[in-house]
Amino acid sequence: MAGALRGVVALDGPSGTGKTTVARKLADRLSAGYLDTGAMYRVVTLAVLRAGVDPADSVRVAAVAADMEFTIGTRPDRPSVTLAGEDVTAAIRGRDINQDVSAVSAVPAVRELLVTRQRKVIDELLAEIGGIVVEGRDIGTVVAPDAPLKIYLTASPEIRAARRRAQDSAAGRDTTHADVLASVDRRDRLDSSRVTSPLRPAEDAVHVDTSELNIDQVIVALAELASQRGMLNDHTAEVTR
Repeated sequence: MAGALRGVVALDGPSGTGKTTVARKLADRLSAGYLDTGAMYRVVTLAVLRAGVDPADSVRVAAVAADMEFTIGTRPDRPSVTLAGEDVTAAIRGRDINQDVSAVSAVPAVRELLVTRQRKVIDELLAEIGGIVVEGRDIGTVVAPDAPLKIYLTASPEIRAARRRAQDSAAGRDTTHADVLASVDRRDRLDSSRVTSPLRPAEDAVHVDTSELNIDQVIVALAELASQRGMLNDHTAEVTR
């Protein structure tokens, strides 16, 4: 069944900008598919750690990624991740994953493998329902460079750290603002400086600063941008209001 959205919305940005929440809510509002590419790198990181492999050992990390079996759900209202049949949706958000995912995602062989899979998912969802919201750090530049709407979410480091700490608290993890801010800064440096597919906005991306916006305001703004690009079915134009 076709949804409201036609085509790909590429949503990029650093950690703590609200990408995941925004992408899921926007996809749900537009009856579109949803793909969290970051979850793919996280599940590979989990597999690497469970295998006892050093995340800095690119050869062994690539081998784990090539042999593992995992699934990623594409329903915005029911995100799910499995590893070898086990539901690891919560496990991939742990502190150990946060610390090592940048190293794993910097391995070129891992990125090549996952980008191929991400493009396959995008093509399947476009054929099935017509539209998809894809979030990550290289969607507009690498995964879907032809996406008709590319968004780069930003927010100040202080705001992003506060949001991440709130997420940690909700999950029962005890962290300090200073520790989380340091973690955010470290992740930014690693993601922006990696050789393969570094974090950066696409040249034609629309920058949206979420520092002073709530989620609903961001969703309305992005839905309006999709409407302006002619990406919404005529009978669903009301979703932007």
